[in-house]
Amino acid sequence: MKKIRYITPFLLCCFMVAFLGLSCSKKEPAPDPELITSVQELKLANDGETKAIHIKSNLNWSAVSDGAWCTVTPSSGSPGTVEISLKAEKNTLAESRQAQITFTAGSLSKQIKVTQDPAIVLEISKKSVDVLADGEQITVELQSSVIYTISTEQGWISQVAGGSTQTGTTKTETFKIAANPGLAGRQGTILFTAGTLTQEVSINQAAQPANIAADKTGMESDAPALAQKLHVGWNLGNSLESAASNTEASETLWGNPPTTKALIDAVKQAGFNTVRIPCAWSGYIVDATTYKISDDWLSRVKEVVNYCVDNGMYAIVDIHWDGGWLENNPTYAQQEVVNKKQKALWQQIALNFRNYDEHLLFAGTNEVHANYGTPTTENITVQQSFNQTFVDAVRATGGKNAWRNLIVQSYNTSITYARDYLKMPVDATANREMAEVHFYDPWDFCGDEASSIYLWGKDYKGNSHTSTWGQEDAVDASFSSMKTNFIDKGIPVILGEYGAILRSSLTTGLADHLKARNYYLNYVTKSAKVHGLVPIYWDNGNTGNNGFGLFNRTTGEAVNTDAITAIISAAL
Repeated sequence: MKKIRYITPFLLCCFMVAFLGLSCSKKEPAPDPELITSVQELKLANDGETKAIHIKSNLNWSAVSDGAWCTVTPSSGSPGTVEISLKAEKNTLAESRQAQITFTAGSLSKQIKVTQDPAIVLEISKKSVDVLADGEQITVELQSSVIYTISTEQGWISQVAGGSTQTGTTKTETFKIAANPGLAGRQGTILFTAGTLTQEVSINQAAQPANIAADKTGMESDAPALAQKLHVGWNLGNSLESAASNTEASETLWGNPPTTKALIDAVKQAGFNTVRIPCAWSGYIVDATTYKISDDWLSRVKEVVNYCVDNGMYAIVDIHWDGGWLENNPTYAQQEVVNKKQKALWQQIALNFRNYDEHLLFAGTNEVHANYGTPTTENITVQQSFNQTFVDAVRATGGKNAWRNLIVQSYNTSITYARDYLKMPVDATANREMAEVHFYDPWDFCGDEASSIYLWGKDYKGNSHTSTWGQEDAVDASFSSMKTNFIDKGIPVILGEYGAILRSSLTTGLADHLKARNYYLNYVTKSAKVHGLVPIYWDNGNTGNNGFGLFNRTTGEAVNTDAITAIISAAL
């Protein structure tokens, strides 16, 4: 019997699948769509930049930027992990901008926020400013998209603190231009810097006119009247005149700190109303041909003068030792060259201070001498030519200087040589000159550090430590000669320096020394006032042994108060 093979359902199914082209394997489910970007935010530089990111997708994908300035490369792709470049064009706008890159894969989308910094913009309203010779404030308007800095190499140009204002996107900066003390115009720059950008403003300042019309405003007092207002004075010694040579000038060179307003305030509080400010100039010359003085130094001297006059005090500015170029050369051989320099310096000093009222006086020189012996006719002739050059130079500038009270010196500022030789310079302005002398008699008590003489006055007469000369009668005789020869003739006399060193290192006799020294200071000050001289005490800043100092130059504190009392009480 023929066997019939039995076909199972499974075989039947396979046959049908084969016949119909169907698969009999189990169907796998479709994978979940995937779209991953390596960043969600990106920042691109304002000057244009390309950065790479990565995208991972298991589907075909595409990318679109909504900002034309930001492009995507490639903008579409197949499944997998792909590196993509995002490129930003240079931003020329003064504001930041954003673009959104949208990636799509199937039903998925991802966004990347792209930010670009604003362009660095720096624009100023003016490239050049013309400024008056007497100085003024100027403003510069600018626009900047980033923080900027301001710089200038010229000390006479300064940014005004609190002078910045802003309106909308426009910023205004204010600058103070100091007065130009010179006869030549000057140029400076203000530099604005923002990132890699710079803008420069040129400052063109006019020169001072060599001469202006005489101005008597605030200059009403002639020499005798003004001398009555100079009650008692103090020297700011060994500070602004400190200069070892023409190349080493420095306010602090001789050991004193920079002068402060606090110091001058203390001097006034102690009872002094006049400050003599010895000054050096030669070491601050920046042009040997024209003798131009550094603007910074002129400004510094003016700053110290202002401490005084703003305080209601009187100030005296001179040309002091200054390395000796003037002081040590009263000879025919040096007369022409010294007078040329003297004129150039005083012309600049006078121009720098031309607008100050009678609270400022000028003193032409200091202790001009060839040696410490009796002067020759040559010495006197040349020294007095220095005085004449000084007066002529100041008067020629006009303005208040046409009326300013001027102080001229005797040879070596000696009282004896003043009596015997001093002739006042010819002056187009009458009754506006004073004479100056110094007094350190007897020197063995007043200034000789090696001397054993530390006592003075009637209480110590005959003592081995008391000088045999220069006692009370000599003081009165010296000052009486000034009264007879000058003051009684309408020429006031400034006792520009006097004093006695403090011998604080004495192991015996210190109490007597202090008593004698205070008596000396009191007697000399009182005798000067009685005879009509204006006493101005010499202070060199040293308050210790062998010093003349009365005040701590750093703090302004009154140190040797007994000496101060001796001076001030005698001037009442």
